[in-house]
Amino acid sequence: MPRLLDRLIGHYIEPQCTQPTFLLNHPAIMSPLAKSNDATNTTAARFELFVNGKEIVNAYEELNDPREQRQRFALQAADREAGDMEVPPFDSEFCDALEFALPPTAGWGMGVDRVVALLAGVRHLRETIAFPIMRPDTK
Repeated sequence: MPRLLDRLIGHYIEPQCTQPTFLLNHPAIMSPLAKSNDATNTTAARFELFVNGKEIVNAYEELNDPREQRQRFALQAADREAGDMEVPPFDSEFCDALEFALPPTAGWGMGVDRVVALLAGVRHLRETIAFPIMRPDTK
């Protein structure tokens, strides 16, 4: 379900975000590390900033409840067992660390490559990387 929602948003919503646009209240199922934003645990305390149809910022409030984190990882593990290999494996060590307490934390991701792409007006991030990954020569 999370992969389907992400594809639908990427196809129908993100390209429409040409002006600076904040997308708020993502479905909680799409943000397993983000704290819930409501009493029903259906939306996440997360936002993304889009400019010219491209994601510039991804930010969220970190989930610091070990029981809820284990439940979310278990849901992801079921997706992985169903064949979605993009889902990371269950991280029990992370949950164990949460048992010792994680203070309220937030994450903000805004890569220099995204800012350079925005300012330079290029379509693909690979055009902003100074040292792209080299493919092996197959000849």
